[in-house]
Amino acid sequence: MKRVYIPFLLLLVMLMTGCGIDKNKEYQMDSFSYTDQNGQPFGSKDLEGKVWIADFIFTSCETVCPPMTASMAALQEEMKKQGIEVEFVSFSADPEVDTPKTLKDFAAKFSEETANWHLLTGYTQSEIEVFAREEFQTLIQKPDSSNQVIHSTSFYVIDQQGSIVNSFGFQKSHFEEIIREVKKLD
Repeated sequence: MKRVYIPFLLLLVMLMTGCGIDKNKEYQMDSFSYTDQNGQPFGSKDLEGKVWIADFIFTSCETVCPPMTASMAALQEEMKKQGIEVEFVSFSADPEVDTPKTLKDFAAKFSEETANWHLLTGYTQSEIEVFAREEFQTLIQKPDSSNQVIHSTSFYVIDQQGSIVNSFGFQKSHFEEIIREVKKLD
């Protein structure tokens, strides 16, 4: 019976995050430093002065994370083709499962190019839940009754000063909008 709630909650989160960022509010990113898929520290200091795109995924996801990650890889490739310099950051929504090696293996299924794509872990479940809520105004929740995590399916565009300027759906149909938003920040 409890498993019935997971798809409903995922749908609810997708609907809530599909509307985008309220452009009348300022979403300034606080400083952070976590561990990337190579076991190296990576954080806001590494992103200073750069435009970046972020999302939340986890490697044991049975629903949206594989297509989200495939879309992130396709967006990365499209940005490269157009000569647009941008960083990509995927925060694990399940850090107790997602070790750096697990994240590295997961990323390798979707892209060979990870020089500008950092998959982050190295925090507790409660820390990522607070981080997502405070910094991205979105929900991450890992129910006790499931190994699946409820999380946003948005791609977030962050400017050179660490402000979230907008969010978009992860589908390829949003790529033109994302690219246009990134180009405005140059």
